[in-house]
Amino acid sequence: MRLLLVGLGRMGKALAKRLKPSNWEVVGYSRTKETRKRARRELGIETVESYGELKNWEGNKVIWIMVPHTAVDEVLNSLKPYLKSGDIVIDGGNSYYKDSQRRYSQLKSLGVSFLDVGVSGGVLGEREGFSLMIGGDYEIFKKLENLFKVLAYKGSGYAYLGGSGAGHFAKMVHNGIEYGIMEAIAEGFELLKNSEFHYDLKEVARIYSEGSVIRSFLVELLLQAFEEFGELEEIEGYVEDSGEGRWFVEEAVNRGISVPVIAQSLFERFESRNKELFRNKILAVLRYEFGRHPFKRKD
Repeated sequence: MRLLLVGLGRMGKALAKRLKPSNWEVVGYSRTKETRKRARRELGIETVESYGELKNWEGNKVIWIMVPHTAVDEVLNSLKPYLKSGDIVIDGGNSYYKDSQRRYSQLKSLGVSFLDVGVSGGVLGEREGFSLMIGGDYEIFKKLENLFKVLAYKGSGYAYLGGSGAGHFAKMVHNGIEYGIMEAIAEGFELLKNSEFHYDLKEVARIYSEGSVIRSFLVELLLQAFEEFGELEEIEGYVEDSGEGRWFVEEAVNRGISVPVIAQSLFERFESRNKELFRNKILAVLRYEFGRHPFKRKD
């Protein structure tokens, strides 16, 4: 089957590479000519130069959007003239679940189906497979289940979680939990660094990742970061947040749910922009390791 992949950044390329050996024919699109050219060269996939080429596609289309949440409406507005009843659109980015519900309703009025799919696994998902959290109409999920199996970790790292918005709500909660875990790791290593024992922090990360109760993918990535950047002397302790943590805390406030650990982890990211702490360097390099999010180096 043929799939149009809109967005050929880090995650879009990882999806394309994972799909390449399957029976899914991936066709890519990016706004920039250079990105389209690079995709043809590096990924070996066909690209379209404009959405207008979709007029020539036979049968119903499957379109996977993998762009920042701020760009999804722009993409959908550009696609709408070329969509027809029976087409399926998937948003695999980190969109706010209420925006996904709105987009579901708008597309449904055109006879077009919409799935919101939270995607976790970072850039390593290309090799290991992704964790996929899927929301929308169950019959559409079943129609595309083979696609999710190909992309998923060990072929089973996917789940249909409920109606429209359920996938992106689950991904929002996932990312909020991620904030809290990262903050705990970062605070622990700041205490290690400021103790009298002059620890080799890379060695501590290694032993924490081998059989300990707190071993985890994030601790393994921290070990990788120490191997790549030493003890982070050149890293600036400035930590961005990309929206999901804020949405998580707002939802908790609106529902009267106490989430002190995750709320504080979000506020610590705000504080990182005002003062230099070692733990914020850890957060910055962890974001880089799992998602290639940019970080700042000291001048």
